[in-house]
Amino acid sequence: MGVTDSLTVPYASYLRVYEPLAAFPEPERTHWSDYARRGCAPGYQDELRRSLADLVPVPPVGVPVHESADAFTATVDGVLLVCPWRTRLRGWLALRELVEEFPAPVLDQALPPVVRLQAQADYERWRERNPDARPWIRTAVWQVPLRWFVLVADEEREYVPGELLRYRTPMVQARRRLARALRVLRRSDEEHGTSPALAAGLVEVGTWLEEFHPRSMVEVDYGGLVHALPAEALAADRSAAELAAGLRALGAGDPEGAGEVYEILAARWRSVRERLFAN
Repeated sequence: MGVTDSLTVPYASYLRVYEPLAAFPEPERTHWSDYARRGCAPGYQDELRRSLADLVPVPPVGVPVHESADAFTATVDGVLLVCPWRTRLRGWLALRELVEEFPAPVLDQALPPVVRLQAQADYERWRERNPDARPWIRTAVWQVPLRWFVLVADEEREYVPGELLRYRTPMVQARRRLARALRVLRRSDEEHGTSPALAAGLVEVGTWLEEFHPRSMVEVDYGGLVHALPAEALAADRSAAELAAGLRALGAGDPEGAGEVYEILAARWRSVRERLFAN
């Protein structure tokens, strides 16, 4: 067993969409049907370990050469739902974000310019052939973005200490909650002159969700954070419920109360993000 076979990667959380099998064209539909029937799908830690293994060679492999044939699957009310990994596409998108967020000298140490230029050229050629492609999975590092909690409700929370903390909800519910939150935020902006950054993030997430089948399932997954944060903190974490309470306060004309809730949530997740810079 290699290092990447046993390593637990603790820092990533996920927003996933699982689409019904009928949403996929052939031959992909048959592939996913056979894949689910085998019943041996790897987990999110396996995907992360494979990505880390690509960084070991010299020069490192910034983006996988071939697209992943793996997926996460779930069966809800007898319907098979599929969330393809699409690791190569997500690698290209993540690389673009790194270029925007990190100084060139830091990037040059991790991924030499020649590697990044080759990845960009590969992506541009691929994009010409696949102009409508989009990822089924979004990843965040050392946080669960607050806008993700708008999509789910506290009663959908599943927590198994040491194993998982996630929310799952039907796509129709996620879209309804997002639209309701946007109405509240925009009305508050008109009445009180406030424009929370949350609104801009929700518009972007909502645009992404519109790309998927209406009978899909949306999942907010703390992922590896369940291995990084104290169990007592995770057990007490009700971020979705608190954000919903803040939005209710805003809708009731209490921006001060809503602001207090938002600041508590922001401070909580800020303390988690600071772990990124800890030795």
